[in-house]
Amino acid sequence: MNVRAAVLTAALALALLPTTAGVATAADRPTVTLSKSQAGVGGSVTVTGSGWRPKALLTLVICGQAVPGTGVSGTDACANGDGRAATVDANGRFRKALPVAEPPVPCPCVVHVAAVTGTKTAADAALRVAGHAVESLPADDTGGRLTVRDGAARLVDDGSSGLLRWFGAPPSHTLRVTVANPGPDPVKNPVFRVGTGHGVYAPQWEEQEWHGTVAPGGTATVNLPLDLQGGAHGGYTVSLEYGGQILTTVPWPVGRPWGVTLFWLLVCVVVPATVFRLGMAVVDRIRPSGRERGEFRAPGFAALRRRPRPRLRLLRRPVPRTAPSATATGLPWFTPDTDADDSNDADDSNGADGADGADTGTAPAPAETAPEPEPETVPEPEPESEATPEPSPLQDPVQDPVQDPVQEESPATPAAPNPA
Repeated sequence: MNVRAAVLTAALALALLPTTAGVATAADRPTVTLSKSQAGVGGSVTVTGSGWRPKALLTLVICGQAVPGTGVSGTDACANGDGRAATVDANGRFRKALPVAEPPVPCPCVVHVAAVTGTKTAADAALRVAGHAVESLPADDTGGRLTVRDGAARLVDDGSSGLLRWFGAPPSHTLRVTVANPGPDPVKNPVFRVGTGHGVYAPQWEEQEWHGTVAPGGTATVNLPLDLQGGAHGGYTVSLEYGGQILTTVPWPVGRPWGVTLFWLLVCVVVPATVFRLGMAVVDRIRPSGRERGEFRAPGFAALRRRPRPRLRLLRRPVPRTAPSATATGLPWFTPDTDADDSNDADDSNGADGADGADTGTAPAPAETAPEPEPETVPEPEPESEATPEPSPLQDPVQDPVQDPVQEESPATPAAPNPA
């Protein structure tokens, strides 16, 4: 019994395994269904979805010139003002009523549901708007439709960011992008337009053909080379366009070529220094040498250092030189005036003594008279010529005409003695 029960359980598990796998595969692909396939303007339609990422935010809008499987041509073909938003529950399902409005372009029309948060996924459901114009879809001149997944485009450096790029070499990169073909037809040798813009300026477009085929529902990796002009630097933006629609935009920061800046700084310093050295070499070559050099150029600093330093000499008052006197001179404090006064005093004293002698009857003694000194004659000293100091090498040879007032004075002559 136990063995038979185990065999039955294993068989049941094997039978349910394909069904479970099929449900999981279907759940991976989001779907959208409508409560009715036709509605008039002013009415509403209920949109139900399943297989969406839980807690994702969705937008629901009616678009024209589109069919399920090809997607919409752009947001300008949708009635964005009458759109609605919905939130997916924990089971990946949602349900929302959408008012019917006329899109700005003719039908065929679809209800376009797209995820706003997380992975960008979308799904469409066909809807016929009653009373709205219907036109056929434009012919597909590109041979198919391509899309780019988020994060599937990047710039790859091809090795040009080395030393040459530092000195202004043209920067070059490769735009590597993964494209997908959601249409039913293969896309052969698609022609892309690559635009490169700098800052706020409009991009410059260039057509590049990629040789290959993108199968329906398949993907392919496309490599497109990009080149900029020499010395380009700053923030650039690379845009990829196919079938009149911009598929992706990638920023491209380009560094500044600092080697060029360093080169110009060296030129501004080295060139003037070289010209100055050449000029000095020419001057040293053509200027005279030896004794002729001194005739044409002033003495240098070395010649000034070899000269003796000038000395300042003070002019002294000349001392008169007199010949020695033949007669003996008196004491330095004796003068003729004092000699005459002393003789007068002696005469007065003698007269007084004579009077006293007359009274007593005694004759006075004769007074001794001192010999009168002969007036001393001092010869006038001859003015001695003052020695002229040697002119200093840095002093003006013209002498100052102003003389010392002491030299102009004549020597003092002693006063003659009083004969009295």
